[in-house]
Amino acid sequence: MRDLSDDVGALRRRLAEAETYLRIEDLRRLRPQLETEASRPDLWDDPDQARAVTGELAAVSGDLDLYDSLTSRLDDAETLYELGREESDDSVEAEVVEALGALARALDDVELRSLFTGPYDTHDAVCSVNSGEGGTDAQDWAEMLLRMYLRWAERRGFETELDEATAGQEAGISSATFIVKGRYAYGLLKGEKGTHRLVRISPFNAQGKRQTAFAALTVVPLLEEDEIEIDIDEKELRIDVYRSSGAGGQHVNVTDSAVRITHLPTGIVVSCQNERSQHQNKDRAMTILKARLADLERQRRDEELEAIAGPKQRVGFGTQIRSYVLHPYQQVKDLRSNLEVPNVDAVLDGDVDPLMEAFLRWERSQADSSATT
Repeated sequence: MRDLSDDVGALRRRLAEAETYLRIEDLRRLRPQLETEASRPDLWDDPDQARAVTGELAAVSGDLDLYDSLTSRLDDAETLYELGREESDDSVEAEVVEALGALARALDDVELRSLFTGPYDTHDAVCSVNSGEGGTDAQDWAEMLLRMYLRWAERRGFETELDEATAGQEAGISSATFIVKGRYAYGLLKGEKGTHRLVRISPFNAQGKRQTAFAALTVVPLLEEDEIEIDIDEKELRIDVYRSSGAGGQHVNVTDSAVRITHLPTGIVVSCQNERSQHQNKDRAMTILKARLADLERQRRDEELEAIAGPKQRVGFGTQIRSYVLHPYQQVKDLRSNLEVPNVDAVLDGDVDPLMEAFLRWERSQADSSATT
């Protein structure tokens, strides 16, 4: 039986690192407190607090169970390996190799957690797709992007809500707002914010010429009420009620209950048409507006800090973060991480994880480089 001790040792080291960035000891102390809180008979007198407690307990228990499961699996694989070596039993080698490989892949997924360092990375995400330059192709491209992210969320088991979609003049959509609900939804999607470029033979061009189209994605974390310190003056809002229309399927309301809110000082416009009443649509639109305003305030604070610190040499995001080329060759290229993916169809069908993970690793490398200079 060949020597697999280096492979086992490497997995032990990775598991020890996971214990640190998952804060396993802290979570072991926290879980009994949350269990006591969750068992209070009056917990659900405050539904928002109850959801917060039970949600945190589920997350803590999930991380502990995952870590304990990986530890147990590695212990079992190591025990089998040692028995095989002691008894010179080559028949167990394939089983041990398979077990170690599965553990390595599981740790790859866990290690992604270490890349989430932002205060809102665990939050749900509010996303908006808007068509840009490129006419009808851009509106079609915006709808393709919307489908791509909805399919990605479905693959990950995230819940999605399409709150608003405005149909394009000839095809596609001019804009859409949707929410992705799931742990680390914002942490994964935040790197997708920016302008996406599509190059293809246009299906809307009679001469069959190549066309370049642009669409933008914006992403902000969905904050709880107690996390949002934004005061909105009702006098600064213009609220319009209209009949729902466009993409969205059978669950979109068809009464005059859709709500569009314009925040006059910033020009931010949010819409919601997916709830069953005008009141619910207004509440959801206000939640999205507060999230957008909170993100705007964070950007302003970051700009102020950068101005105080003076100019810094760093790689900036430019207008275009990624290119999707369907002609004359096939390739998706992220212009920050420089990752190239040849299977464009798979990406457009929701296989975006490699690009997201490459961005997070690139972002970490940029932060590490800045810290050493």
